[in-house]
Amino acid sequence: MRRIAPDRDSLLAILAEVFREHGYEGASLSLIGEATGLGKGSLYHFFPGGKEEMAAAVIAHIDGWFEENVFMPLQDWVDPHAGIERMLEATDRYFRSGRRVCLIGAFALDESRDLFAKAIKSYFGRWVAHLAEALTRTGHSPAGADELAEETVCAIQGALTLGRAFDDTAVFSRALQRARAALG
Repeated sequence: MRRIAPDRDSLLAILAEVFREHGYEGASLSLIGEATGLGKGSLYHFFPGGKEEMAAAVIAHIDGWFEENVFMPLQDWVDPHAGIERMLEATDRYFRSGRRVCLIGAFALDESRDLFAKAIKSYFGRWVAHLAEALTRTGHSPAGADELAEETVCAIQGALTLGRAFDDTAVFSRALQRARAALG
């Protein structure tokens, strides 16, 4: 029986979960094939550059989601407070209230960091910059906004790690509540 290839978004979602579970180095083509239901030939048809191209496509897909759901709301010039709240809600939704690892953060810590350094730096840099801009529009000084934005992104990323280490998603929820209070 012939398998129907998943659409690109579905395929990227599956690949992201394989990379989340096994890391870049541990995500063998065998594991990827098993998860996607595709053979090596089909995987190379979709991604001629192999696993590196797969990871880069996943990073770009995640980046696109964050651009639309996290970074763009922060550019709300009419009501920056509402934009910050939408950022927090989208962040909570994306990380499934702390049950999902930040793959970009994981790649930043992995041996693969150098392969994707530019994309990783851009992702985190834009998050901090857009949040700082929104905070400036709420009345924070530029220096204070930069510091608070950096602290907030650090708190979110740290809470994901600590919550996973403790096997307690409430760590992430509490961190978002503290961020909400600090940013309000």
